[in-house]
Amino acid sequence: MKRKILVVDDEPDIIKIVKFRLVKEGFEVVTAMDGEAALEVFDMEKPHLVILDLMLPKLDGYEVCRLLRQNHGVPIIILSAKGDEVDRLMGFRLGGDDYLVKPFSPSELVMRVNAVLRRCEGSPAVSQDTGVVIVGALSINRHNHEVRVKDKIVFVTPKEFNLLWLLASRPNQVFTREELLEIIWDSDYLGDTDNVTVMVSRLREKLKLFSNDIDFVKTVWGVGYKLSSE
Repeated sequence: MKRKILVVDDEPDIIKIVKFRLVKEGFEVVTAMDGEAALEVFDMEKPHLVILDLMLPKLDGYEVCRLLRQNHGVPIIILSAKGDEVDRLMGFRLGGDDYLVKPFSPSELVMRVNAVLRRCEGSPAVSQDTGVVIVGALSINRHNHEVRVKDKIVFVTPKEFNLLWLLASRPNQVFTREELLEIIWDSDYLGDTDNVTVMVSRLREKLKLFSNDIDFVKTVWGVGYKLSSE
C-alpha cells in the first residue's frame, strides 16, 4: 500500500515540484493551499505524513500544526521560508518532527520524508523487541506506537515516541543531549541540542496532563536526561 502524504503550501509551483518528486518516489500525494483546507483534507484522507508551510492564508501553519497535534501523532515536516532560529524552535515546540528551509533541495526533502517515516515505523536505533515497556503508571507500546499514563492515551509525535521509548527501555541510564540528538534525529542531522530541550519540555507537559504528581523524565543537571524507574 502506498503511503499518503499531504502537502500544504500556498505556492502552486512549490506544490507542483514537491508532488512530482514524491509521486516519482512512489508516494500518493494530496494537497491543500490554505490552513482551513489542510485540516479538511487531513480529516478526509488520513495521510501518513504532512509537509506544512507556515505562512498560509486563512489559518497559518503554526495553528494547523497545533490543531493536528491535539489529537493526532502524524509526523509533520515543516517547509518554510522562515529560517530564523526562533521560528525553527517554535515549529518544533508546536509538534514539528523536522524543519526544512526554503529554498530547498527536493532530493533532501525526499530523504527527510523517508527518514521521518522510518522513525515513525520504528527506527532500529531506538527500538527493541520487548514490544511493551511499563514504568509505573507509564506504558509504551512499540507495536502500535501508543503511550498511556494511568491507562489514558497520550498523543505524541513519532520523535517524542522514539525519545520516550529509548529512555524507558533503558531506565536510569543518562543520555546527553548530543546523544539524543544523534539517535532521534539521525547521525547526519544538522541540528541543535536546543531541539532536544524543547522536545523533552513538550513531552513532560503532555505526560503531566494525566499525572501531574509524577515527573517521568528526569533532568540530570549538566549531563542530560533519564527516565527514572522509581
